[in-house]
Amino acid sequence: MLSTDSLARIDREVAKYPSDQKQSAVMAALIVAQDEKGWLSTETIAFVARYLGMAAVAVYEVATFYNMYNLKPVGRHKITICTCLPCGLQGSLDAAEHLKRRLGVDFNQTTADGKFTLKEGECMGACAMAPVVLVNDKKMHDYLSNEKIDALIDALAGQPGSR
Repeated sequence: MLSTDSLARIDREVAKYPSDQKQSAVMAALIVAQDEKGWLSTETIAFVARYLGMAAVAVYEVATFYNMYNLKPVGRHKITICTCLPCGLQGSLDAAEHLKRRLGVDFNQTTADGKFTLKEGECMGACAMAPVVLVNDKKMHDYLSNEKIDALIDALAGQPGSR
């Protein structure tokens, strides 16, 4: 179900734990699977569970607890903006409205061209640098103005290929 490269990456994560604790690598294994597939289908979650010797429901519990895991297909670029109170007081709510207008979608929606999914996030630990967004759960952009948001969207829209 996963490529040999992805399985090798998971094996490197598993090797960090005692041999009887390979399930401790579940979060990393889900990230590896999501990086390859773009999202975590029930089949992919079940595969990770079998690979780690875990019950599928236990892996599903992890995948549903954290918002960094995509349980439905998302756009090529998932943009998550922090809208918690401290960030909201520093302009993230206005930045979120600008993102919605610019992309033409609301939270939890994907643009018609499949390039962007907009998500609302909770604390990213960067309140002093708000507004902040996280792109594809990997790269944070901070101190965002409308102009910086537009430049980010333009740069991401011009990137070829997938995640």
